[in-house]
Amino acid sequence: SDAHWSPLQSPSVLESENSLDLLDILGNISYYDSNMTSPDYDAAPCHNQYCSLFQRVAPAFLAVACAAATLGTGALLVALAKRPHAWGWPQSRVLVAQLAVGMGLFAALLPPVAVGIGQGWRLGTGLCRVTHLLWHWSLFAQGLLVGSGSCSTVWCRWDPRSRRLAMAVWAGALLLATPAALASGTVVAPETTCVRRSVDIRSPAYLLHLALCLCLFLLLPAVLLVATLAVPRLRAGWEPGIGTSWLFFGLWVPYAVGLAVDFLLQARLLQPTCGTFEHFDYVLGLSEGLGVLHCCLGPAVLLAAQLC
Repeated sequence: SDAHWSPLQSPSVLESENSLDLLDILGNISYYDSNMTSPDYDAAPCHNQYCSLFQRVAPAFLAVACAAATLGTGALLVALAKRPHAWGWPQSRVLVAQLAVGMGLFAALLPPVAVGIGQGWRLGTGLCRVTHLLWHWSLFAQGLLVGSGSCSTVWCRWDPRSRRLAMAVWAGALLLATPAALASGTVVAPETTCVRRSVDIRSPAYLLHLALCLCLFLLLPAVLLVATLAVPRLRAGWEPGIGTSWLFFGLWVPYAVGLAVDFLLQARLLQPTCGTFEHFDYVLGLSEGLGVLHCCLGPAVLLAAQLC
């Protein structure tokens, strides 16, 4: 196992090589055993029961999310085809079509992840890394698309300029997703497990991946928000368009904050309490579940904005 409580350790010190998140099939990875307790922490044992709950709930949640995302993305693509002239800045047809591709790619990865959580990962390390690569490729591409669409009219038409930008966005997103693939892999728990972080918390691949996630999900929306409030042209376009496409950032910001806190805890820059040990995994898992909902809610919100 990657980590466990030792009788010689202070119970306030938490060691872990693997982060608990929605893609980690958590059988005894981060905290070794959900039934294991700390030796003596304020005279009360610390229990972490997240793993068993995650393995029961996550497959059904991902299956429902995939079905809803498939229906929503299909309806969005039909609306794009049937009403090509109804889309304008900042939700231009070119931008929305690419967002639909990103959400569709994300949703397509949910079934193998759900099966892997329920039955153990049997596809090998290579496909585990490919899954994480595609997962983050879709997320980074959507973030870059929303960011560029929020402050520029380049997506209003499909011309050589927008085509070059589209190629740069998708190629750049794939490059940005590469550290996620390098940091992921499979581990042997009670079942083979495909985890997001199979390397040390301070490994260059994971640190780069963490920095990119924080830049995209925290720094970029903060910069765009300040720019929108400061520039009259962007502020004028806030209603009703830009706010709806910002749903993506709103759903993923809590997870980015969770990743940052997780790093601080596992790097021992913050000392976990018994309550942190028992509850933080739930917070991180729920925040990633909230982010997953972007592929379900995104098409519906974009369609609602278009109909209005």
